[in-house]
Amino acid sequence: MATLTFPKLSDEDRRRLLEPPAGPVRLVIDTDAHNEIDDQFALAWALLSPDKFHIEGMYAAPYSFALRREPMLEAYRLLKAGREAEILDSTGKYINWARQLLQAGIDPYSIPFVPPDEGMELSYREILTVYDKLGLDPAGNVFRGSPGYLPALDKPLRTPAAEHLIERALAGTGDPLYVAAIGCLPNIASAILLEPEIIKHIVVLWTASYPSCVTLPNDASFNLVQDVLSSQLLFDCGVPLVYLPGFHVGAQLSISLPEMERWVKGRGAMGDYLYHLYTHNPIRAQRGISDHFGRTWIIWDLINFAWLLNPAWVPSQLVRTPTLTDDLFWRHNAGRPLMREAYGVNRDAIFRDFFTKLEQAAQ
Repeated sequence: MATLTFPKLSDEDRRRLLEPPAGPVRLVIDTDAHNEIDDQFALAWALLSPDKFHIEGMYAAPYSFALRREPMLEAYRLLKAGREAEILDSTGKYINWARQLLQAGIDPYSIPFVPPDEGMELSYREILTVYDKLGLDPAGNVFRGSPGYLPALDKPLRTPAAEHLIERALAGTGDPLYVAAIGCLPNIASAILLEPEIIKHIVVLWTASYPSCVTLPNDASFNLVQDVLSSQLLFDCGVPLVYLPGFHVGAQLSISLPEMERWVKGRGAMGDYLYHLYTHNPIRAQRGISDHFGRTWIIWDLINFAWLLNPAWVPSQLVRTPTLTDDLFWRHNAGRPLMREAYGVNRDAIFRDFFTKLEQAAQ
């Protein structure tokens, strides 16, 4: 990382900011809401929790699966040619995807992969759809974010989302602004680079990848690998951070079709929309998955809001912030600032609260 200067927090201030919140919190949400279906569940849950969340803004983040297209196509070509033994480590993680497409008779070249700017615009519209399904007015609360990924540390992207985050962080209320990040990070990284002082006033919650103690590369995390530079900045700039690993903490937040039919379908326009998303999941279609038998789907992004709603549902501890290397491994050095990291999740309590609020909203 290039040499940059960021505000330094004392250990006392950092520990205070990283204490689990005891009451209502100020909150902004940064989301790639259209990339699959978990964001919509999370946004609905947050909006259905007004006693806990004072939501001051929602930001559309970019996304694109295009970075996975070529290795998937290479795995597909080799599998189709009966040359599976030639698949390299870099494409090996795409074997199952390619095999499912072959079995389903799907031409991988026909699968659309939107660019990041289109992903951001689709996410912006999806946020508005969630508001609409809940019968809520989004006026003045939803902002377009970055059309792409952070190009360089000296080239932050000035967008409505980044500017709003800076404005709300420096609003001077005395309470920290929680920033729930459920996508890649160019909006948040750009805001920090444009106005480093916000580090004193925000707490970022981010879900992605492996726990910091794991010695595997973090190349399977969609939120992390899309914008590696922004991911590295998050861990290096010293912003108070609550890190919520996806593998295999958030990954426990899976739900089945029978549960969707029993507890979500028929619960108002929002419940019916979530059921539609579940049964028409674009990622299932992209991966060649056509059935629900014996399958569940992970609603990853609930973990951010679960920790804020009831920290006991997502037990965590203070650990030293790692460095994310260019080859996507965690590296640990002495003297790094503290962060809070989750190590477990109460899946049932989280879904019970989500189902209850959805039911109450539909009455």
